[in-house]
Formats: sequence, C-alpha cells, structure tokens
Amino acid sequence: MFGFSGPVFARGLVLALILSSAVSAHKDHTGEKTSTDPCKKISGKLFVPPADALACQKSFPFNETLRTSVLQTVSRIFDFFTFEDYYLNSPAPFQDSTTNIRAELARIGTTKYATDYDFNRDLYNFANQLNDGHTAWYPNCYNTFQNFLPAPVVMLNMNGTDGVYVIPDLIEFIDQLGTDFTDYFDTIKFNWKRLAGAKVVSIEGMNPYDYIDLIAKNVSGNYLDRGVRANSVVSSYRIVNTDFSQRFGDLAGPTFVDQNSLTFSVIPINSTKVETVEVPYYAGYYGNKFTDGATFWLNNCIATSDTNGVDLRTQQSAMVSNMVPVRRSPLPRGVINDFTRAKAFGLPPNFQPNLPQVNESAGVIKSYILPDGKTGVMFIGSFDGDYVQFQTDTVSAIQGFKKAGVSHVLLDLTNNGGYICLGEFLHQYLAGSDFGYAGFQSTNRANSLAVKIVAANIKQNLTYTYYSPLNYLFVNGTPIPETYNYIKPSLPLVVNGVSNPTSQRYADYCTPFDVPIPRKAPFDLKNVAIVSNGNCASTCAMFSTVMNERHNTKIAVFGGKPGDVLQFKGMAGNQVLEWSDLDTEIRTAGLKNDPLAPPDLLVNANFRHNWRTAWSYLDETTPIAYKSELPKYRFAYTKDTYNNPQNLWTFVVSKLFG
Repeated sequence: MFGFSGPVFARGLVLALILSSAVSAHKDHTGEKTSTDPCKKISGKLFVPPADALACQKSFPFNETLRTSVLQTVSRIFDFFTFEDYYLNSPAPFQDSTTNIRAELARIGTTKYATDYDFNRDLYNFANQLNDGHTAWYPNCYNTFQNFLPAPVVMLNMNGTDGVYVIPDLIEFIDQLGTDFTDYFDTIKFNWKRLAGAKVVSIEGMNPYDYIDLIAKNVSGNYLDRGVRANSVVSSYRIVNTDFSQRFGDLAGPTFVDQNSLTFSVIPINSTKVETVEVPYYAGYYGNKFTDGATFWLNNCIATSDTNGVDLRTQQSAMVSNMVPVRRSPLPRGVINDFTRAKAFGLPPNFQPNLPQVNESAGVIKSYILPDGKTGVMFIGSFDGDYVQFQTDTVSAIQGFKKAGVSHVLLDLTNNGGYICLGEFLHQYLAGSDFGYAGFQSTNRANSLAVKIVAANIKQNLTYTYYSPLNYLFVNGTPIPETYNYIKPSLPLVVNGVSNPTSQRYADYCTPFDVPIPRKAPFDLKNVAIVSNGNCASTCAMFSTVMNERHNTKIAVFGGKPGDVLQFKGMAGNQVLEWSDLDTEIRTAGLKNDPLAPPDLLVNANFRHNWRTAWSYLDETTPIAYKSELPKYRFAYTKDTYNNPQNLWTFVVSKLFG
C-alpha cells in the first residue's frame, strides 16, 4: 500500500505538510484563528520557559499520512532488530524490559493523537523503554530543546550514610551555562545557589531514591539494567569530544520539555530544617534557526538530504568519504546516542585532574600517572572520535607508563561507547597479539530481505558495505571469501518460542590495525583494572565484557541505588545501524523497490537498531547483552569522588591494588 519512495512524490507531500503546518501555527485545533504563533514568540532565544517551548512543538497537528509512513518504515526496520523476540519475555534480571513490540506498534498505529508531537512522543517512549540505546526513535523536530533544572542530584555516601543530594559543585557547574540561563532565575527571584549540597528528603513527595528509580524506569532508557539507568538519572563526569564534561543527569536534564518544575523537600547546608522548594526548569534550544511555526517545521522537521540512505554504486563521493584506506567497508560502530553530548557543559576546572598528561593527547584518551608513581590511568572517554589517533594515543600512553616504571594500569570507562574495532584494538594491545582473536562471535538476523542483500552483495562484488562478506572472519580466524554466503543457509534460533533464524557465526575483521601490536601483554593483566559507573555501553560494554570473560579482570563500579543490583556494563549489542545506514545497504544492493524494503522517512528523524548480536564466551547460547555479569567491586560515590576523577582514581587504586 505504501511503496512510495520517489523524490517527486516525497517533495510534493513535504511541501504540502509545510503549508499545512504554517497555517496550523496560526490556528487552534478547532480551526479558529489565534492571535499569536507560539513558535514566533520564542524564535531567536537561547533559553525559554518549557511551557513556551512545548506550545511551539504542539502547534503542528497530527497527520495520518505521516504516521502511516513512519510506522511502515519503523516496522520493517524491526525486521532487522536482533533482539526483537527476547522482549517477549526478557530474562532476569532484565525482566522490566519486557514488551510485545508488534503489539505496541499496532497500538500506536490506531491511537488518536491531537498533535504530531503526541504521536512522535508516544513512539519515542515505546522505543526508549526497550532500554536498548541501539534501538530508538529520534524525531529531530522534537529533540530541539533540552530542559535544564538548576539542581542536578547525586547519590552520595556522607559520613557512612547513603543519601541523595543536590550536587555540591552546583554554583561552579551552573555558571557555565552563562547569563542567558542564570539571569532568568534572577528575574523570577529564585535563588538556586542556596541549594548547593542540600540533602534531598523527597522529590515530588516521594522518597528520593524511589523517584530516581521512577525516572530510571520511565525516562532514562538506553540500558537493560535498571541499576545502570539509575546512574544515568544523576550527575556524573565524562569526556565529550576531547574535553572533560559533567552531565546534568536525566532528572535535571531531560530531552523533552513537558515538565515546568520539580518539587523538592531539602535540608540546605548549615541548616537542620526541612524546606519545600519548587525548582523551575528552563529549556535550552539547540535546533536550527526559525522565525515562526512555518520555518520551525521547514528547518527542523522535514526530511533532509541526510535522513535517508544513498546508493553507493552511484554516489562515488559518499562511498569514498565512508571508506578508510586498507579497510573493506565503513567502520562498524556500537554507540549510544546521547543527545546531551551535543549540549555538553564542562566539568568545572577545579575538579579536573591536576596531574601532567603522560602523552600530549588531544583525543578521547587522557592518561596520567598517579602520585604513587606506580599506577598509570587511562581515562577513555569514548571508543569514538579519530580512529587512528585513538591507537597512537594508546601506544603513547603505554610507552609512557613503561618508561616511568609503572606496574599497574587503571582504565576509566565512565560514560563510554564507540567503534567496535577500537574496543578490539585496545583488548588486543593489552593482551598481546599472541592471545588471538580479541572480539566475540557475532550474527545478524536472517530475514528474507537480509538474505537478498547478502546475495546481491556477492553477485555485484560489493566490497564497501556492512553486509559484504569481506568484513568478517570465520570463527577459526580465517577471512571469509567475497563469494561466500554467510547468511544462507541460516542457523536456527528459537527465542521465547518464536523462530528467529540468524546468519552463520562469524568474527569481526578489524586487522591490520594502524600501529604495531606487541606480541606479549605490556603489563601483567592481573595488574590491569577497570572502573566505571556502569554507563559503559556498546563497544565499551563489549570491551569490558571480554576483559572479564577472558582475563577475569578486576572491575569496579561506582554509584547505583543502594541495595540494587548494578551491572558493570550497559547495553551490549555488537553493531548498531542508523536508519540511513540500513537504507544505504538496501539501495546499494539494488533492493529499494523490493516489497519488503522500508520506505523513505519523510520527516527529519532516525530509527536506529541493534543490527548484530555478540555471543558470550561463558555461554555461547546467550548474547552478552543478556548475560548478567556483576562487578567484583562496588563503591558509593562521595562528595570527593562523584565529580573529581583524580580523587576517584586514587581511592579505587587503594582498594584494588593496595
């Protein structure tokens, strides 16, 4: 019924939608003219009250054609989602991520919505609560704002007692948002500064831990383990791009702007009296410029040239830009899309390490030698960024450690994700080339269209796609020939009583790396340890899992709700494909007109999905995503460690290596 994907039809429909939206911005839902355009009211402003932002977003009426088209695309993308049938009855301890995906899509397809926002928010919520950051709906039209509360919280142990607190570094942190943010609170006479370090007695009338758990359950998403999601709710340090940063957390920095304030009961510092405070949110705008509803829709909501895929056979420039010399295809990635990274604010300088860096890295790895003189620290903010520099920075750090006589190495993986091959590189470099393959056995789903894509790749000798056999190794370590069909015959797999056949098992083909790999481990792996907050997803989860399963590495995790289970890894898929990636695979195989192919997205959005599964070494019938693996050490954050990496490293080294 909806096989349309041609550019002429799409452009015509989009132009009609622009006109419809422009008109609707000046009418209410009864069709009566209104005196103001809610989008015009906030145009050109960096920060606005959330109610004003939401009024603009809700000024676009629901459109049945858009819903039908979007859901058809999303439904067919789910055909490639490797974990679909696991969600019918997710195994413990991940059982709260259980849902019938097809039933939910059917519900969304028949629900009555007043606005386009309401439809997109419902689709977002459904996908987000799968708690797999690899599989999510991102409507760029409605991810343009972010709500900010001038009272991020943390879970701290103070004097031996666990509690929830407004971040003690509140003033230093919030001041980084600038006067466009802070002056607003002066105009409404709200003194947010006095909340710094206050003990939180309740949030919205609930025990603060219970409220954090509520946000972890309904808002945070991204990670199967609710304990890990709880750490997403609160503030924490990280590296964004190449700079130290601090997260607001999902409570104080939610993506959507449908909350105007949050009511706290607190005990401020130097007081014993409980006070009830209504703390207002203020929303920052991060979308494209607009002047009114029509231009907001035009500039943020309709599909762009990057929304859908391209046919690499006819897009030479696109093909070249996606390729890396000596490699066969675009580099596979496994990363959580954290929109707060694009809206990041720095970790206040007085909390950043004051040690000299071992190497002159300008990348995502920051390396130091602790004052004990025997412990080297590599803070690996991401497995993303500059692919080659990550490798050279690793070599530089390890060589610097060896030269200084370091005997122990601590890897900080707090709030991490990135390129699959860089995770395998770091494991290979630490274990030595004599160890052998550094990754996991992998499969992708053998649905009918995927089988056709692999066959088309082989027939056309396509060497620059993700489905190309040249990307992979047989499980014995030998390369798969370009003519070998690894998805047919498929392997049987039954999950929750449903047949879900997969490709044959294979391994990633990441070598040769860009730097020499030592034959032997540069350090005794008994003296290598990992620390994180559990928000270690995708490639980071695979790296920490292989270190645990193959080397029994010491792993310590900080934070989490006291008494709750906390995994050392977040969502551990194997590779994520953005919608444009999958669409490119389909187009390049010459199958865009196949009846099973998803149609183009007509809106500026992305539906990504977990495309490959990694299988545990401890149980080769279980994906590592569903293998519960707990850290050997767990610690509570304190006032001195929650936002101070150097203090945290010094503490954890005394416990792991002392």
